[in-house]
Amino acid sequence: MTNKQDIYALIMAGGTGSRFWPLSTEEKPKQFLDVLGVGKSLLRLTFERLIGIANTHQIFVLTNVNYKSLVLEQLPELKEDQIICEPERKNTAPCIAFAAAKIFKINRKATLVVAPSDHLILNKTRFEELVQRAILEANANQLVTLGIQPTRPDTGFGYIEIEKGEAAPGQIKSVVQFREKPSKDRAIMFLESGNYFWNSGIFIWRAEVILDALKAHCESLYAIFFTELSAYNTPLEIDFMERAFAEAPDISIDFAVMEHAKNVSVVLSDFDWSDLGTWGSLLEHLNKDKDSNAIVGDNVFLFDTHHCLVHVPNQKKVLLEGLENMIVVENNGMLMIMRKEREPDLKKYLHFIQTNATSSLD
Repeated sequence: MTNKQDIYALIMAGGTGSRFWPLSTEEKPKQFLDVLGVGKSLLRLTFERLIGIANTHQIFVLTNVNYKSLVLEQLPELKEDQIICEPERKNTAPCIAFAAAKIFKINRKATLVVAPSDHLILNKTRFEELVQRAILEANANQLVTLGIQPTRPDTGFGYIEIEKGEAAPGQIKSVVQFREKPSKDRAIMFLESGNYFWNSGIFIWRAEVILDALKAHCESLYAIFFTELSAYNTPLEIDFMERAFAEAPDISIDFAVMEHAKNVSVVLSDFDWSDLGTWGSLLEHLNKDKDSNAIVGDNVFLFDTHHCLVHVPNQKKVLLEGLENMIVVENNGMLMIMRKEREPDLKKYLHFIQTNATSSLD
């Protein structure tokens, strides 16, 4: 049994959340926002979920240097040295490698729980139970991830393939392979086969084991972050980090390690999860009125309107009539009204806006 004093949580909070525009912006991405209308940001909810797993002083936040003040504002329990600010965005593998090395120097017996800051997990008790199960599996020198039972043929998630056979929630299975985001037809096949699970992006491993995995499968990252540990947790750390990130490849932890390693296990999980990657994914988890509308905002009045998502500030008085299957979001002088089926085009539209073009986009 791993002592709680050896468990460290790493919250990944450096993304920009562009698919949640206009609520999420470069200056204040979605992890720092109350997208659920519950009075707490997604980062705050993630932190409170991890308190039951790791001691507060052993929870670290990995973020961009531009968001340090936001993290400290929303998580006042943390000290500044618990905020790891990557000097430039280089995907997940470099920041995980840096944090693993930093914590490994503090505690050679450390077990790391790596969790994104912008996910929705409704059953905190079940989440804690399955993470504890994953921690035990990680003690056997396994790289462990949490796989989510798919409920639809979603093309926006990566998938984890396990061997065919019994696949009950809570079971631990060996990973056959990771699959990239599939086409619609392939996603339907994954769902029907019963041995594919959504890749949650939540990882549990001993610091020593991820160190060895990087050495075996991504030697460049190992050489950059693990060859010399003397700078970590010293005044030299910031300069070292800037040099290290400048050298590091832009690569995800999935590509760097998980898709190559053989000692990978998955805990089949059932705690009602969403990565909240799009407005449509948020819609699934909000309460609906009798016309299947989800509303965040205290002064919204709908007439002959069905299957819509409306997200506006509480002080805004909004009247909508005759809408069907629409997303309506207003924030800080920016307004988006979009058909739900066109949401996959949001990034394209934003790119068009950012070019300052004046003509309309077909």
